[in-house]
Amino acid sequence: MDYSKMQDQQTVPIDTLARSDALATMLASHMAALVAMAPAQAAIDRAAEQVATTLAAGATLVYAAAGSSGLMALADASELAGTFGIPSDQVRVCMAGGVPIDGVMPGDTEDDAQDATRAAQAMKSGDLAIVLSASGTTPYAIAFAKVAKEQGNTVVAIANRENTPLLAMADVAIGLSTGPEVLAGSTRLAAGTAQKVALNMISTQAGILLGHVHDGLMVNLVPDNIKLRQRALRIVMQITEATEETARAALDIAEYDTKLAVLIAAGLNIEVARKRLSESGGRLRACMPDPGTTTN
Repeated sequence: MDYSKMQDQQTVPIDTLARSDALATMLASHMAALVAMAPAQAAIDRAAEQVATTLAAGATLVYAAAGSSGLMALADASELAGTFGIPSDQVRVCMAGGVPIDGVMPGDTEDDAQDATRAAQAMKSGDLAIVLSASGTTPYAIAFAKVAKEQGNTVVAIANRENTPLLAMADVAIGLSTGPEVLAGSTRLAAGTAQKVALNMISTQAGILLGHVHDGLMVNLVPDNIKLRQRALRIVMQITEATEETARAALDIAEYDTKLAVLIAAGLNIEVARKRLSESGGRLRACMPDPGTTTN
């Protein structure tokens, strides 16, 4: 399917199509939205650098949005601790009306600029806000970004339309021109997909810049369940070529701090390993001993 021609296909109402064609059209719409993201890649990289700088300084990353955009933000924010070991007190989600716990998400909360103002006023100096709005005009998002800027904090804005008020006030503006939806007005479709992918890219690139990715592996993951403990074991074995027994012993000594366990399995004692990690800012590659070296 030619994704560049989605605009023409959307002239046919999706509910008048055969079921297989309707699904194909939905899929093509999502694919077209991803293709449309390419021009935003440089802005996404700048956003990731800002996020990494903020987190490295011990400041807080704040996500702010309403409706479907808020759900995309929530999904990204919720995975930072487990995937990259970002402390939970450095990540905050401000969602219009609060995070829904019962599947109910009232629509009128996106107009509550006062709620957004209160939420933004809780930011501290050095914090960074990622503010999302598909239209780029949502009152909650606009009010939050305005207050954050007035406080001198960095604002990264993500919108699915160019030349919008939200993008205009941002330090880093990420415009994702995903075009008309196959279901008019339902921004959880192409717009939501593009937002989620942009957030995935920002947080993953930030994790790389922070040194939490090594050889494509999540070396700063928090192994707090059986599956992730097995993953940590495989990570230590893969990086160091240690036996399972040696890797497991290293993880026990390191109390399942995966980076620390890698260095222990590679031949460093725990004190030297901790010192090297501290001096390198947690960047594992700079800490690895020469092959065959043992430091006791």
